[in-house]
Amino acid sequence: MNDVLADYAAAATPALIAGYDALPPEQIYASVRDLLPVAPARIADIGAGTGRDAAWFAGQGHRVLAVEPVRAFREAGMALHGDRIEWLDDQLPDLTGLQSHGPFDLVLLCAVWHHLDTAGRARAMPVLARATAPGGRLILSLRHDPEADGRLSFPAPLEEAIDLAHATGLHPIRRAETESVHPESRAKGVRWTWLVLAKGGGR
Repeated sequence: MNDVLADYAAAATPALIAGYDALPPEQIYASVRDLLPVAPARIADIGAGTGRDAAWFAGQGHRVLAVEPVRAFREAGMALHGDRIEWLDDQLPDLTGLQSHGPFDLVLLCAVWHHLDTAGRARAMPVLARATAPGGRLILSLRHDPEADGRLSFPAPLEEAIDLAHATGLHPIRRAETESVHPESRAKGVRWTWLVLAKGGGR
């Protein structure tokens, strides 16, 4: 994970930040939007980047903790989105600082899971399950990239994620296949599986 973070820190140019923040959350979350909280909820956005999605959720009346280990992204997010969201410098797979802030009605990892290798994902899932409140949900987007290099991006099998989730008391309530919203990624054949996991009876 340290290689991934170093790569993002080096690439955190104003142009990259502006492009990232310009992607529309309404389009990104279209396949799972009906399963997102409606009433005000407590949300943890893990790997929040510049806070694009966190700010979108905060604008709907939710309390959002944006968890982002890359300083340049956190600082850009604070400048872009003001004090609408709370920030935490914490890192997968262990998220040692997160537990004192939870639990959360929704834990979200958008375009993050593929940055963890097999061992990292096995360590992360129990941590994410503990951070999810009873009746809450965990949402993962799994990237399927023909050019995954095994250093910064790893294959993220759907069945592996489901097996890890079951072992921690989470069960799938939706699997949705989508194209990439980002034009360059879509042109490279990148696709996504959105996996919504419920803890207990769901809500």
